[in-house]
Amino acid sequence: MNTIIEFKHARKSYGDHVVIPDLNLKIEKGEFVTLIGSSGSGKTTILKMINGLIPLDAGSVYVEGKDIATEDLISLRRNIGYAIQGSGLFPHMDVEDNIAYVPNLLNKKDKQRTRKAVEKWIQVVGLERDLLDRYPDELSGGQQQRVGIARALAASPEILLMDEPFGAVDDITRHMLQDEIKRIHEQTGVTIVFVTHDIREALKLGTKVIVLEHGEIAQYDTPEAIQQAPANDYVKQLISDK
Repeated sequence: MNTIIEFKHARKSYGDHVVIPDLNLKIEKGEFVTLIGSSGSGKTTILKMINGLIPLDAGSVYVEGKDIATEDLISLRRNIGYAIQGSGLFPHMDVEDNIAYVPNLLNKKDKQRTRKAVEKWIQVVGLERDLLDRYPDELSGGQQQRVGIARALAASPEILLMDEPFGAVDDITRHMLQDEIKRIHEQTGVTIVFVTHDIREALKLGTKVIVLEHGEIAQYDTPEAIQQAPANDYVKQLISDK
């Protein structure tokens, strides 16, 4: 397998508080990596380092072999999908325009290509075409989240970053969305990095799971290996909570 994301001695502090002391990590192309850890363990910081939303104090992040410090960050972000809790949709745009937003930037005047992308991804995330002319406030929470995922995938990125995307929906919708994102991952082969505070979600979704403890990797392995052989007491406690 090929490494698609790599951290080399990445460090990040906020004032005197060191969040990420020295991160070395390789994520292989096509993996679904879940990031789990207590609040303040650095999960979202790591996620936002990948697309340059949070700059490093030291070290490097490589995406597809390129040091992002030398890349145009706007272009980088257009090619990395990003889905957050609550979908982050533009309220003044209908569903079609929300999904088409990044493809329009990339395709410029090729409206037909953008239209095909919208048609494709609305189907992939399991939504009906008659929702395309509705606005976000006319949708349920689950529908909004699906549109958010479609928008994040609409430019066919190699990488999809997801920051607790299902945290704001009810349990039934959450389980449905978990099944959907697993199916989408299997269907597309996109590399997913997914932040969650729910150990059950992390173990259900991830082909690999990163357990963070105070900004350091306590364990990075398959869900099965983590459950069978937790690396330390912190990991043991975490999986006992499920």
